[in-house]
Amino acid sequence: MRVGFGVLGPVVAWDADGHAIALKGPRHRAVLARLIIARRRVVPVSRLVDDLWTEPPPAAVGAVRTFVAALRRALEPQRPPRTPARLLVTEGPGYALRADADAVDAWRFEQDVSAAATLPPDGALPRLEQALSRWRGPAYAEFADEDWARGERSRLAELRLHAVERQAEARLALGRAAEAVPDLEAHLAEHPWREGAWRALALALYRTGRQGDALAVLRRARTLLVEQLGVDPGPELRRLETDILGQAPHLDPATARGGAAAQVWAEAAAAYDRTVASGARTRLESTVGLLRDLSMTGGGGLRTARQQRVAAVAAAEELGDPELTARVIGSYDVPAIWTRLDDPEQAASIVAAAERTLAALAAGLGPPDDRAPAVEPPDHGVPGHGAPGHEAPGHEAPAHETPGLEAPGQGAPSHGATGHRAPDHEATGHGAPRHEAPGHEGPAHEGPAHEAPARDTLGHGAPERAVTGYELPSRRTSGYAAVGRGSSVPGGDLDAPDHSTRGHAPRGEAAPRHEAVRARLLATIAVESRGGRSQRGPQAARQAEEIARRLDDPALLAFALNGVFMQTFDRTGLAPRRDATGAELIALSERHGLVTFEVLGHLIRLQARGALGDFASADRHAAAADRLGERHERPLVSVFTEWYRALRLAATGQAAEAEAAYRDAATRLDGAGMPGLAHGLLPLALLSLRVERGRPAPTDADLDWGPYAPWARPLVMLAQDHRTEAAAALRTVPEPPRDLLLEALWCLTGRAAIAVGDRETMARARAALAPAAAELAGAGSGLLTLGPVSRHLADLTDALR
Repeated sequence: MRVGFGVLGPVVAWDADGHAIALKGPRHRAVLARLIIARRRVVPVSRLVDDLWTEPPPAAVGAVRTFVAALRRALEPQRPPRTPARLLVTEGPGYALRADADAVDAWRFEQDVSAAATLPPDGALPRLEQALSRWRGPAYAEFADEDWARGERSRLAELRLHAVERQAEARLALGRAAEAVPDLEAHLAEHPWREGAWRALALALYRTGRQGDALAVLRRARTLLVEQLGVDPGPELRRLETDILGQAPHLDPATARGGAAAQVWAEAAAAYDRTVASGARTRLESTVGLLRDLSMTGGGGLRTARQQRVAAVAAAEELGDPELTARVIGSYDVPAIWTRLDDPEQAASIVAAAERTLAALAAGLGPPDDRAPAVEPPDHGVPGHGAPGHEAPGHEAPAHETPGLEAPGQGAPSHGATGHRAPDHEATGHGAPRHEAPGHEGPAHEGPAHEAPARDTLGHGAPERAVTGYELPSRRTSGYAAVGRGSSVPGGDLDAPDHSTRGHAPRGEAAPRHEAVRARLLATIAVESRGGRSQRGPQAARQAEEIARRLDDPALLAFALNGVFMQTFDRTGLAPRRDATGAELIALSERHGLVTFEVLGHLIRLQARGALGDFASADRHAAAADRLGERHERPLVSVFTEWYRALRLAATGQAAEAEAAYRDAATRLDGAGMPGLAHGLLPLALLSLRVERGRPAPTDADLDWGPYAPWARPLVMLAQDHRTEAAAALRTVPEPPRDLLLEALWCLTGRAAIAVGDRETMARARAALAPAAAELAGAGSGLLTLGPVSRHLADLTDALR
């Protein structure tokens, strides 16, 4: 039974259904409160005795043990007799409460306030409102006079005051000044010495048109401070009074957040509204640019951008102009690092619109044999697109559209921008790509001049062109293991001439421009088709890359390489290939100022080097991504680097520290606008820690495994000693999706198969994992790991003998 604890008010405990648990007398609650204050640390019995009694009675130690025994019965009523307690445990000279990080309302309050500090106002406000809603009264209310509670009560009370003021600031930043006034007035009635609150109240009143009231508030603050404390108001209060008297422009809510920059924005937006007709088509293109930037703010901005993007594409299609539609679709070149989509239906809608637009462009711009081949829409498991073959009924793995980090400029490329020839076609019949051993980064250098690692090209020694100190890899045009010569692809053979991008050029002098538009549509298809099994995604990635290299367009190539990355998961063991893509993105982006694709390159290499066990290099890429994210105001970057650092602890055997880091990292996903990434990820990460240490899976009934339930379920059943049910569940487990967790999910499948003696599944797992023998399972995700794949392969091989 999961138990929750409340200390933001009277001390209480709740069961899994939210019902209060009877805790008996005040000393029972005092013991519980004292253990909660200790935060999972051991409190010696002698300390409990001293805290509970001013003059301890002779039987005080026995009384404490009685209180603990009663609490254990109340908190774990289903625990069999004489079995060790799991929640209120005996350890060394005393007791500890091993509550989960989110089991105590005060701890969750602190997590909310801490997370809000990293979010923009629209994300911070709901977190702060949630944090403050947890309070039911003064913290540890019935223990206000106890010395042992005084420090913690003061700390939480100060943090609450801070949260109230941050909430008011967020409301002011969002133009909701009227909402801030009542809470600030109540806040100051109880705490009149807080100058920041006086300033926020005066500003809120001014912005609601109450200039006189704002000045009166500032005078009242001065009177209180001078007459009762003997101090003058601080410089911020004095400056605000002067600004209000002079009606300073920066106090205007339209410009207050950004000063001069916000003033420029306000004036430019007003001029745009006056000048550009409301029905003008250019508004759609401008809107997509705004949505692209909005997506990179995370939280509500990312969710809004996804929704409005679909609406913008639909509006463009209604106008019947394929070129406009192509620009609206292709301009949303938001870098993506996670291989699952937050909203498969939205992604399918975008892909279908891109395919229609490609066909319309080909039909209108070229002769009949130059038209784009008809293709099937990608299989995302949404209405109208079929059910994906790798999803179990009722357990469709949602995928995450990880927000990008910035959109590059669209200026005309300089001559020789990319420094590459068109990619060579991959010959068939050659061996599988080589795999770098963990700890060896290969030829990539981490110094200022990044030499991209040689790509695992299957052709024969074609010379590669050096550009500005970078040795960049030649690229294959069909370098995907699942797409070889003669592969059947909707709309045509992959090695047949690509009539949508080559052959007859479009009529007129605009051919390169139309090719660039087509390449953006193809890159969009590749990015939005990730994780599926259709060959259209790899085909589109190859075509987009080839066009971008031929046109020598760096921004277009960066977008195309994002599509290539998203389609490099057709089998396990492809971390070296993704590493090469990341290296090229970094080099290309550094030369041409494509900041967020540079961040993308560092995150890709963080993942790939982690998979290869080269954590020294991965650490450098994490630090580089953090620096760029901070400098360019991309808050979502740190979400991924924080998860990586938790993975880093797990990979180096620091299990307890890793578990705490995973729980902290999971709180960063709340409100980040990536529900698909967040759903089920923390339980999966905690499961990976247990599997890595040979421990059984967690069996808490309230764990939400999300899309990972099919792979976790057999291990959970085994931990519950339900072997027959586990074997049956294993037989229904689908093949893992082709994404960054491919190796990890195969390892979980293999572990379960060994445990139940399922030789067929063991053989399948071993065959699937063999190409990744040199990698760390799951570490390529940048999120979690189950240790070396080689160890899992050895266990499978031994079990099959």
